[in-house]
Amino acid sequence: MLPVASSPPVCWRVSSGLIAYPDALVEMDRLAAAIAEGTEPETVWLLEHPPLYTAGTSAQARDLVEPDRFPVFESGRGGQFTYHGPGQRIAYVMLDLKRRTPDIRRYVAALEAWIITALWSFHVRGERREDRVGVWVRRPEKAGPTPQEMAEDKIAAIGIRVRRWVTMHGISLNVEPDLSHFGGIVPCGVSEHGVTSLVDLGLPVGMADADLALRAAFEDIFGPTAEE
Repeated sequence: MLPVASSPPVCWRVSSGLIAYPDALVEMDRLAAAIAEGTEPETVWLLEHPPLYTAGTSAQARDLVEPDRFPVFESGRGGQFTYHGPGQRIAYVMLDLKRRTPDIRRYVAALEAWIITALWSFHVRGERREDRVGVWVRRPEKAGPTPQEMAEDKIAAIGIRVRRWVTMHGISLNVEPDLSHFGGIVPCGVSEHGVTSLVDLGLPVGMADADLALRAAFEDIFGPTAEE
């Protein structure tokens, strides 16, 4: 857990509609700077983007398979290429690790635990992998890469940046995106596994359901929240 004692609740902010990626970056930068100065509370911002691809600091040009399919943005976060679009819940997480635990590995593990806990509320078993960041779901109904290996798909991505020990960017959870849109990239540089979503797994889950699960799980891992 990464709670912080004697601190105001984390501001829980939810935006409706589709938020343009450049606008989101400007607001995230503003909030992160204010949190570092102590003039704004720690914040989790939930939103959706229009269809787009983002390139992390480790992105390889060869992994952008269809460069003209959707707009491509340099993100400044760690990681490689990822897709964002309608039906995917983005959570930009801005926490002050100076007041929590100034340990980036532990923070990433906490983000994974957050997603895994939220997924379990729908009886979906998410799993972490030592060699690749994100949360994965085993797919026993699919053939694996080898006869000894079970197929698995990625259901949530993680990409972060830390400035003055304030975290930026965060997670993306596939609720009901158009999974064909991932075909324009090699998601996170991993070609041997696919992507999935809650709806793709056969669950009638909407964005509001996912938000409730994410908030409850966040409070288990990081501490209390309060609506904006």
